[in-house]
Parts: sequence; structure tokens; C-alpha cells
Amino acid sequence: MSQIVQAAPAQLRSPLLYAGVAAGPLYVGIGTLEAVLRDGFDIRIHSLSLLANGPAGWVHSAMMIITGLLTVLGAVGLRSGGASPEPSGVTAAGIAVFGLGLTAAGFLRADPQDNFPLGTPAGPPELITWHGIGHLVAGGIGFLGLIIACLAYARRAQRTGHRGWAVFSLVTGVYYLVSFAGISSGAGDTVLNIAFSMAVVLGWTWLTMLYAAALKKGLPL
Repeated sequence: MSQIVQAAPAQLRSPLLYAGVAAGPLYVGIGTLEAVLRDGFDIRIHSLSLLANGPAGWVHSAMMIITGLLTVLGAVGLRSGGASPEPSGVTAAGIAVFGLGLTAAGFLRADPQDNFPLGTPAGPPELITWHGIGHLVAGGIGFLGLIIACLAYARRAQRTGHRGWAVFSLVTGVYYLVSFAGISSGAGDTVLNIAFSMAVVLGWTWLTMLYAAALKKGLPL
């Protein structure tokens, strides 16, 4: 897994990392606006992925694809020269898998359910489509990549004496894992939906701070 992301030339490091920094704010910002403005959407019931449905669904799909690709570029930046010690291949590869999973999920629309978009019957999808299954698989693989990246980075940060990063990374990885397991087994439950939404924000916060710290060369990579 550590060989998935190859190092880019050192002169490209900053542009690549700036691309990574932009991904989180774009995802959270646009996703929040969609959740507030789209008629019939309720974050307590619906997953953000459902926003890819309906007349304005292309906005969410495009956002996922763009932020996924920006995340991959940032992962390549983490592998570029300039950091000491050398960046962790497992961390960068896990982040790249997350970005690729997000990108693929953006091309594969989730199936409508639970009264969204408006006019959709209550409950689970009436029809399970190939792209709906593909969305779940791609998203699941991406989430696992991010979890692995967090846990691998927590271990490396602990070894290098960066306690703050170790705790932050461990909490992010474990919370993401638990909330992802919960939402996978009980989609539509208010507590689980809100918990997973918080995990998504926490995960993007961790990624954004990681890229920002790499720009300052302050990472125990």
C-alpha cells in the first residue's frame, strides 16, 4: 500500500499541498449549503450522498469529484521532498485511497430513499441500482483508506514524540471507524446520522490541518 503514491518533484510540493488544503473547506462548505438549501433534505435522516439526486444533484456530484481529486493531489504532495524525516507511505497512500474513493463515489449516484428527493417514498430505496451499490462500495473503500491513514499517522507521531498529533490522529481514526460502522448498520437513525456527519467534519479537519502543517514542514511524517 505504501507504494501507491509516488513522490513528486520538490518544486511541486507547495501547489499540491495547497490543493489538498482546499479540499476540506470546499466539501464541508458546499455540503452545508446544500443541506440547508435543498428542499426536503434533513441531515438528521438523510446522508449527504443523497444530495446527488434531483435537479441540483450535479452540484453535489461535481463537489465530490473535485474535492476527491484535490485530496489525491495533496497526498502526492505529502510524498514530495522537503519534509524530515521522509513522509510515511502508508499515511499518504491511505489518504490517496480516500480521495479516489470519494471521486469514484461522485460518479456513482446514491439511490433515492427516505422521502428525498421530494416525491421519493419513505424507507429504503425501492430499486437498488448498480450505481447505488457502486457508490456504497467506493465510499466504503475511501473511508477505510482515511481510517488507516489516521491510525498509521497516530503511530508515527507517537514514535517521534508528537503527542498532540498522535492523540488527534488516533481520536479521528477511531471515531470515524465507529461512526462509519454505526451508519452502515443503521442508516436513517438520527443519532447515527448526526454522529457520522460529525465524523466527516472531523476527518476533513484532520486532513486540512495535516496538509497545512506539511506546508510549514512541521509534520512528523
